Amino acid sequence: MQPDFQRQNPLLSLKSKAVDTLSYKTVSANKETANKEWFVIDATGHNLGRLATQVAILLRGKHKTNFTPHADCGDNVIVINAEKVALSGKKWDEKVYTRYTGYPGGQRFATAAELLRRKPEALVEKAVRGMLPKSKLGDAVYGNLHVYVGSDHKHAAQQPKEYKVQS
Repeated sequence: MQPDFQRQNPLLSLKSKAVDTLSYKTVSANKETANKEWFVIDATGHNLGRLATQVAILLRGKHKTNFTPHADCGDNVIVINAEKVALSGKKWDEKVYTRYTGYPGGQRFATAAELLRRKPEALVEKAVRGMLPKSKLGDAVYGNLHVYVGSDHKHAAQQPKEYKVQS
């Protein structure tokens, strides 16, 4: 039994029999189809948190139109001059990083200033790592981050593009 509006107009009944010809389908990116690029970011004078959020977005691939949450479709990021990153307020002395050795009484504390003195790239690495998923995917994405003290890096062969951080 046809509805009343199709009985009145025979052209409508022809349209309902048309073949589904969608020219677009949802395509999920995967590790093989991801178009990975290389970016170099100069950390000189940039706030640590603002820099880390933009690096995490690039690593994850959220800036791309084919972003897929369950796949590593992000870019490779090189951060240079990691020792020249900025912290606002009293964070150099009051921000405390905690780690645990695994032994009883083995909890260790370090301020941001101590961490910068001991291992300068660790500030940027820890900030970015905290913004990535805590899973195997997060570990894989974190492997695409390369942080260096000074302006020299060993990835010149990849011809990285300079990325301007929005302050």
